[in-house]
Amino acid sequence: MSSDQQYPYGQGYQDPDVAQTWEGQTWDTQYQPAVPPVAYQQPQQQPGPPYGSDSAHLPAQGAGGPGAHALPPEGPGGHRLPPEAPYDTPTAYLRPVTPGEEPAPAYDQAPAYDQAPAYEQPHAYDQAQPHAHGPAHAAAAPAPAEAAAPGYGAPTTAGHVRLTDAQRARAEGRSPIIDPGMQPAVLTAALGGLLAAGAALGPYGLLVPLVLLQAVTAAGWFRLNGMWPARQGIALAFAGGLVADAALLAVGKEHAPAAILGTLGVWVLLVIVLQLRSRAGSDERQYGLMATVASSALAVVATGYLAAASDAVVVGGLAVAVTIVARALPLPGAATVVVALLAAAGAGAAAGGLTGMGAQGALLGLGAGVCALVGHRVAAYDYPSRFVHMTAGVALPLALAAPAVYLLGRALA
Repeated sequence: MSSDQQYPYGQGYQDPDVAQTWEGQTWDTQYQPAVPPVAYQQPQQQPGPPYGSDSAHLPAQGAGGPGAHALPPEGPGGHRLPPEAPYDTPTAYLRPVTPGEEPAPAYDQAPAYDQAPAYEQPHAYDQAQPHAHGPAHAAAAPAPAEAAAPGYGAPTTAGHVRLTDAQRARAEGRSPIIDPGMQPAVLTAALGGLLAAGAALGPYGLLVPLVLLQAVTAAGWFRLNGMWPARQGIALAFAGGLVADAALLAVGKEHAPAAILGTLGVWVLLVIVLQLRSRAGSDERQYGLMATVASSALAVVATGYLAAASDAVVVGGLAVAVTIVARALPLPGAATVVVALLAAAGAGAAAGGLTGMGAQGALLGLGAGVCALVGHRVAAYDYPSRFVHMTAGVALPLALAAPAVYLLGRALA
């Protein structure tokens, strides 16, 4: 074997008793004091093997003492070759850091052999010599805020999902009751005002806001029960409300109970048949049956506005509007309930004075307000989402107040 194969890159033989020194500038040596070279001594010439043999560059045995150095390699013609820089594998791809320049990120460095990857050890040269750097290194060090900034790990690539109020309340173990708030209350008041205005115009003027109320009620109840999208169930419940409206308009207000209860009975039977034909599991079919029956019942019961007297609808719609807005005021829980009931009675009395019901309007308004508060409470149950508040929170107070408006209107007429 030739000497080029034994000692590649022109390093030659190294005496094991002589410490190895690096001549290249790397991050390990640029801040260390230079080692003064040892005076070179000419070894005695002794006959050796011919040039080109396997041991051409090996020194003669006993030619030097413990401190002697190996001869530099010779080129063709006997000329001495200049020493070559050693091949530093761990830092071959690194460039020196100049003062005032920020060091490159750790994940841009080539990984050292027999060590963990460089991007798992940020700024390894800071760990190697923490006390050997001067003010230049302190200026080049990144700020603590930049060092603590998130990288390209799993938390940032996966994205940060913003928690809703309901999810935050559930995680913190707070009460499952979350009131809809002022915005749904304003929408409820607007819809109640539309019902009152439509009732003043006549049955067909009342039909437009009533259909809107039935649609929102059907969708809100399914969403309140965690079933979304339930297109078939929502369409079936909404269709039940439309059939009840059509039946009432066909037979007149005199036969309103028969039209409403008859439609409700037929629709419950239809829902049961459809659920029996479903191929879903038993638990899923049971949940779907209960939700569809309840949603259909609420949509059909809302037809009571169309069956009640026009003056009663005006009083009831205004009373519900004022009650829900008062309930959304930032007051303690018990205080808001009392204030809402007083507001319902006052609004009923005021509306009764405008419609001719007189003081009896206060009783009708109070009854409608109680039913509206029940619907408001149901819409706030079990960590509801914002969508539940904007559907069930808007429609349920008005839908549950419909039977009270119809019954109290007939009793007080």
